[in-house]
Amino acid sequence: MDPVRNPFAPGAGTPPPELAGRRAIITQAEIVLARAAQRRHAKSFLVIGLRGVGKTVLLNRIEELARDGGHEVVSIEAREGRPLPELLAQPLRRALLGLDRRGAADHIVRRGLAILRSFIGNIKVKHGDVEIGLDIEPETGVADSGDLERDLTEMLVALGEAAVARATVVCLLIDELQYVKESELGALIMGLHRVAQLRLPVVFAGAGLPQLVGQMGDSKSYAERLFDFPAVGALSPADAELAIRQPIENEGEKIDAGAVANILQRSQGYPYFLQVWGYETWNAADRSPIRSRDVDAAEDAVLANLDQSFFRVRFDRLTPVEKAYLRVMSELGPGPHRSGEIADALKVKVQKAAPTRASLIRKGMIYSPDHGDTAFTVPMFDAFMKRQMPDLPSP
Repeated sequence: MDPVRNPFAPGAGTPPPELAGRRAIITQAEIVLARAAQRRHAKSFLVIGLRGVGKTVLLNRIEELARDGGHEVVSIEAREGRPLPELLAQPLRRALLGLDRRGAADHIVRRGLAILRSFIGNIKVKHGDVEIGLDIEPETGVADSGDLERDLTEMLVALGEAAVARATVVCLLIDELQYVKESELGALIMGLHRVAQLRLPVVFAGAGLPQLVGQMGDSKSYAERLFDFPAVGALSPADAELAIRQPIENEGEKIDAGAVANILQRSQGYPYFLQVWGYETWNAADRSPIRSRDVDAAEDAVLANLDQSFFRVRFDRLTPVEKAYLRVMSELGPGPHRSGEIADALKVKVQKAAPTRASLIRKGMIYSPDHGDTAFTVPMFDAFMKRQMPDLPSP
């Protein structure tokens, strides 16, 4: 079939042609934004799930909703080893300058820019040179103490007050939130708590791996009362079928029930995998309707696509010791597995394997769904490890 008309779009954060099964979270975001615009309290929320379930797609959709509503957006992706204040500096500048351009000069908005200048000055002291063009004098004594909990709180309050002055909302979005250090996470939570107490129109939505829930609680005990934690995972069979069938039918083509069932079984309903199977199956089919044999014919292309674009980028970040840990873990199956089982398979004591396990958790490769349990954060990574490393590592 014509590859130019292929409706599927597998990619990191690329919106699928049919965003199936996520209506409840999108509705929640619409409500939170609408309530914030009226200065009514609504819980911020964190989308929690494994890799490839569409967390980034949801954040991008929320950003779209905010911009369509005429609101300002501060959007970042947290990165391993990068300080949160440094990542926030430029997006905060853009948001405050956007508020400043909305009307005649307003002292509250200009004060927000002056406080940002103070905040940035302190970032330079702590984290080195942060170049940001802002031709305004800093507000001395605000957001410049060197105590991140205090400074980030004052910065977010100033941002919220500027939003009030312009009768709008600021939407703060942070992806890959599990990479934020505990002290920085605690400062963010404290700042958002203060903003909520003052009923300022700053909406926060984040996304992260399953370990994020525990990280939030460890940072601040009241985090569970401040946020909702909607979980996203594999789609239900009905939603997965919609995600495959609707884009094909929108192109005026058809797919038979056997082909749909085959894709659902092979993808296990994970959104990213559905996109890859849909994309490669369309390309493998000669004509409509797409049949189950076309799905079978696409298998090699699907595995090559996933291995190269989804799995390998994570595999290449691993040390040899970490690869050995995951290869042995994969031999035990999809999981979760007891940490002791993995150590036994490695033929080492649990204490010796613990630093490797901790490193893999920091890198976002595994997580602990329950105390002493270990599971992959990437669906079907066990099968990839077996393809990549057919032989088990030597003890």
